[in-house]
Amino acid sequence: MKTTPLTPVHESLKAKMVDFGGFYMPVQYTSIIEEHNAVRSSAGIFDVSHMGEISVKGKDAAAYIYNLVTNDISTATENQIMYSPMCYEHGGCVDDLLIYKNNDEDFLIIANASNTDKDYEWMLNNAYGYSVKIENVSNEYGQIALQGPTAQTLLQQITEFDLDTIPFYRFRKNIDLSGICALVSRTGYTGEDGFEIYIKADHTEYLFKKLLDLGAVPCGLGARDTLRFEAALPLYGHELSDKITPLNAGLKSFVKFEKTDFIGKSALAEQAQQGLDVRSAGLEMIDRGIPRNGYELFNESNDKIGYVTSGSTCPSLNKNCALGLITLEYAKIGNIVYVDIRGKKLKSVVVKKPFYNKKYKK
Repeated sequence: MKTTPLTPVHESLKAKMVDFGGFYMPVQYTSIIEEHNAVRSSAGIFDVSHMGEISVKGKDAAAYIYNLVTNDISTATENQIMYSPMCYEHGGCVDDLLIYKNNDEDFLIIANASNTDKDYEWMLNNAYGYSVKIENVSNEYGQIALQGPTAQTLLQQITEFDLDTIPFYRFRKNIDLSGICALVSRTGYTGEDGFEIYIKADHTEYLFKKLLDLGAVPCGLGARDTLRFEAALPLYGHELSDKITPLNAGLKSFVKFEKTDFIGKSALAEQAQQGLDVRSAGLEMIDRGIPRNGYELFNESNDKIGYVTSGSTCPSLNKNCALGLITLEYAKIGNIVYVDIRGKKLKSVVVKKPFYNKKYKK
């Protein structure tokens, strides 16, 4: 398994370690519930150094990315971040990305950890005819996520830079954090305000420990998943995959059909024109039971109508919920859907997403 610059810290904190996408990562330190609640009430800190960083530079960088992804990067300004699916020709997803724009000739693309090598290869294979230099620079970076309502107050203690001047989905480079040069973005994967911090790999341990000393609560992958799930944020391999298109996943707003072209446009346009057969929907359990990924969904006539893509207890809401891919006619809010949990058909209701109202700073 691959390690991150923070592996010795996790082990010293007696974290429970697991294999996650080929990385040796902490799933929890104390308990998932405690760590989840810390992010909702104060500030939690995550090791996200396993995420991939791919640099795209050159005079055609903007045009190349414009064709590569479904969102319209041409509307982004400098120091802006754009979320976008990246699709195959058939419309399924290679990955979903964060695209950091330094300028028209310099971008940093953040990929999901287990997809980084695949994404990099896909990007290289689709660079023909563009004057671009594409590099997988993941090993150069450490990445820390600081999330929660007190994240800004905590981080402000180690910098003279006014963090209030970084709006949501914007970033600033060369910020001094306790003597370390960092890229700081107002982004995250929890539904809370907070920051993702990119530093040189060998500076990661110092900064992580500094933030722990200031009171940040260390959080593992377990809380990261329950937090993103409550906010109904998609997870690749669950809500998105090579077989699940952005339209099925409810991400139509990130697919800009008005663009002249992008990889997968014709397949997605055909899907939009013909109408979706399934789409992502939120479910709240009525009967007692916790839905899990892969559990089958049925209507009142016992016909299979879909499956659960993610399911969990929602600690902030004291409810059991699921995200599922459901046949379109049954995906309407208020419909009753039955979840097969270990051979029992348990009742749930289709509800509005997200389950938890996001607390982003605008």
